Amino acid sequence: MNQPAPPQAAIVLVCNGPGELATWVRPLAQRLHRELPLRPLDPAAPFRLELVLVPCPNATGNEHRVAEAMGLFTRVLPARRFWGLLLRPRRHGPWPRQGVVVFLGGDQFWTVLLSARLGYRHLTYAEWVARWPRWNDRIAAMGPAAADRLAPRWRRRCTVVGDLMADLSDSARGEAPLPPGEWIALMPGSKWAKLQVGVPFLLDTADRLAALRPGCRFLLPVAPTTTVAELLAHAGERNPIAAHYGSGAPRLLQGEQGQELETPAGTRIRLVLEQPAHGPLSQCRLALTTVGANTAELGALGVPMIVLVPTQHLHVMQAWDGWLGLVARLPLLRWLLGVALTAWRMRQRGYLAWPNISAGRAVVPERVGAITPAQIAAEAADWLAHPERLAGLQDDLRSLRGQPGAVASLADLVRELLPPAAAPVPVDPA
Repeated sequence: MNQPAPPQAAIVLVCNGPGELATWVRPLAQRLHRELPLRPLDPAAPFRLELVLVPCPNATGNEHRVAEAMGLFTRVLPARRFWGLLLRPRRHGPWPRQGVVVFLGGDQFWTVLLSARLGYRHLTYAEWVARWPRWNDRIAAMGPAAADRLAPRWRRRCTVVGDLMADLSDSARGEAPLPPGEWIALMPGSKWAKLQVGVPFLLDTADRLAALRPGCRFLLPVAPTTTVAELLAHAGERNPIAAHYGSGAPRLLQGEQGQELETPAGTRIRLVLEQPAHGPLSQCRLALTTVGANTAELGALGVPMIVLVPTQHLHVMQAWDGWLGLVARLPLLRWLLGVALTAWRMRQRGYLAWPNISAGRAVVPERVGAITPAQIAAEAADWLAHPERLAGLQDDLRSLRGQPGAVASLADLVRELLPPAAAPVPVDPA
């Protein structure tokens, strides 16, 4: 039996966290498979698609399992193997002599090192700034702001492709239709520190909001890097922070539409296990969410949100980046330096939600401080009681989203950097 020829080139996507995996990596990988003959979906293809995860203090450690489950990559390298990959690439299998490294999250310098080590061409998707333009063959800028920050001599390498999040199309609303009701999304985050605070806080908030508006219904998308068991653990006695909130440990039920949490007060919360959860989320009237990539996802879907950062538990809010964040997590220093660092970051903060960062103004409310579930439930009830205000907020979010097409434009740039091979397959314009 004839063996397929070795691949001519590799496309290596580089990412760091669960938000980028769901909203940047997956759409681009799917688009590339539609446009090019790529392994693993086409075993005889001249190109193959790889994913390399890079070190990130905010990562959960489960990102590689989520990526492997997508079935889109011939190889997924976890972040813990990144340094070994740089030192001895061949230990991780053969690499084609030609290829493209594409930055889609993390520290841009990691892709500089990786592309140099493999001898591949280099493309960076820059949201706000391209930090290493000298070592980029091409730069895909999210918007003019990122492009204008480049020195004139590098601008010829830059193309404004748009916001990858804008491709979360309106068709998501028709996917997995929810039963009738006033649906509220609860999004406590995907990282341990956020879940430890966010789960008991939002369960208590849901109980109080259900008392204020008995007709509202709740759903909670389970992040791909966590599990239902972990959610239950964060809501129960094993989490000391849960004792500060009045909801109590929920029980897990099998409802008509899938698994649900039921609080001791009787509030039911539907768990959404499918990923990405764009269909159910797009049907929600309001979302209560922590900071992170989920605010960009909600903004792209046009879902009004209240962004929550309860700072009364500073000792577990050390999910910051950089070397100070790493030092803050050392066992002997975390209680002193971690609290001081987080308090300083809260005082020096700018906007935290991606729609606000993008607009440079307060589009969605951010509630930072010693906030309580009672306060948030009352504010959420007020928003829900004024649908015209929610509609205005939704219009603002849609105006920020921009036009779709960024994923296709970025795929075009990737294809330009590849060596010539078989012609691209026809693409369904839908």
